[in-house]
Amino acid sequence: GILAAIVVPQFTNASNEAVKGAIQSQLQTISSQMELYRVRNQGAYPTLGDGEENNGWGELVGESYLKEEPFNGYTGTSAIVVGGEAAALAGTRDSASGWNYDATTYEVFATGYDATNNALAHEDTFEGAEEEE
Repeated sequence: GILAAIVVPQFTNASNEAVKGAIQSQLQTISSQMELYRVRNQGAYPTLGDGEENNGWGELVGESYLKEEPFNGYTGTSAIVVGGEAAALAGTRDSASGWNYDATTYEVFATGYDATNNALAHEDTFEGAEEEE
């Protein structure tokens, strides 16, 4: 009982930190590979989201850019859908997508992850979509 009360929260916090670290790393990789795609394709960004192969990642996944679909460890999926930051912030651990793509700004956001506060949707420091203006 007492040991579990001490060990479980520490383990949970370590798990959360690992998921957040992986998401941050994935976001950096996605951003750099999208920029590389843009440079190689005369300023055009890849088409991502619903209807594209590779769980929505399209031609960004392959030998030239991302070797595999980025995995969101919080939602447990690599699927990407069209939707901006507000949609990503509204996501939860049970969301069907791991990533949201803003087709206007060409940015990718991790579902259920608040990059500003480095928080997952279930954590106290998570701001969520209501903060967006």
